[in-house]
Amino acid sequence: MADDDEEAAEPAVELGPGAPVEGAPLARVASRFTWGIQRSEIVRRDGETTIRTPKGPRRLADILAHADVPYFESRREFVETVREQVGDGPVPAGEVAAAEDEGDADGNEATGDEADETDA
Repeated sequence: MADDDEEAAEPAVELGPGAPVEGAPLARVASRFTWGIQRSEIVRRDGETTIRTPKGPRRLADILAHADVPYFESRREFVETVREQVGDGPVPAGEVAAAEDEGDADGNEATGDEADETDA
């Protein structure tokens, strides 16, 4: 039993060195909801959340304000809609430096992309 406790105490993935990136991964934000859900409910509950985008951190409410979808039937539909608005890809090196200079308002520190699960 002691071996199981020691294994559980160790992190599953070691994070490497690097500049912190401001904002939450889209996958993490999408996992907070039960699908289907109205866009207005997402904005009400999590609109102030800052998410990572290829062009730097952006508020979720600002992103969804430009979306034409009033109701998301699935997590996949939500993720695809947000990615249509902000693009998909890594945060450019210049944006990482800018996020480091400004500091992370939420106190979050992450150094890598998190896996994005999709609905089956």
